[in-house]
Amino acid sequence: MHRILGRYTEYIYALLRIVVGLMFVLHATQKFFVYPPLPRGAPSMEHLPTMLIVGGVIELVGGLMILFGFFASIAAFIASGEMAVAYFIGHFPNAFWPHSNGGEPAVLFCFIFLYIAAKGSGLLSIDSLLGTPATKA
Repeated sequence: MHRILGRYTEYIYALLRIVVGLMFVLHATQKFFVYPPLPRGAPSMEHLPTMLIVGGVIELVGGLMILFGFFASIAAFIASGEMAVAYFIGHFPNAFWPHSNGGEPAVLFCFIFLYIAAKGSGLLSIDSLLGTPATKA
C-alpha cells in the first residue's frame, strides 16, 4: 500500500518528539507551578510527596531534553520507566484495564517514550545540529 505521508516520516517523527516532550514538561509545570491550572476537584499539589517531586524533576528535565532532542534516547528511556512506575503505582491498583483506571495517558507516554528511546533524537534536534550519535537509530 502506498504511504501517503511516507516522504515526511522523519519530520512527523520530529513533530511527535517535540509535542510529546512539551506535554511531559506541562505535567511538571502543573506539579511545581500549578500551571496549566489543575481541573476542578483535582487534589492540591502544594505539598508534594518525595515521589512526586522526583517524578516532576524527571518530567521537567527529561521533557525538555526530549522536546529539544538533546540525548533524547536516554531521557526517553528514563521517562518511559517513570510512566511504567506511575501506571503500576497510581492506576493499576484501581482496576485492571487502563480505560477503567484512568491510566491511558501513562501507558501511551510509556510506549511513545520507549519508541523515542529506540529511534533517537532525529531531525530538528540539538543532537542533529551537534552531529552526536544519539541522532541515529
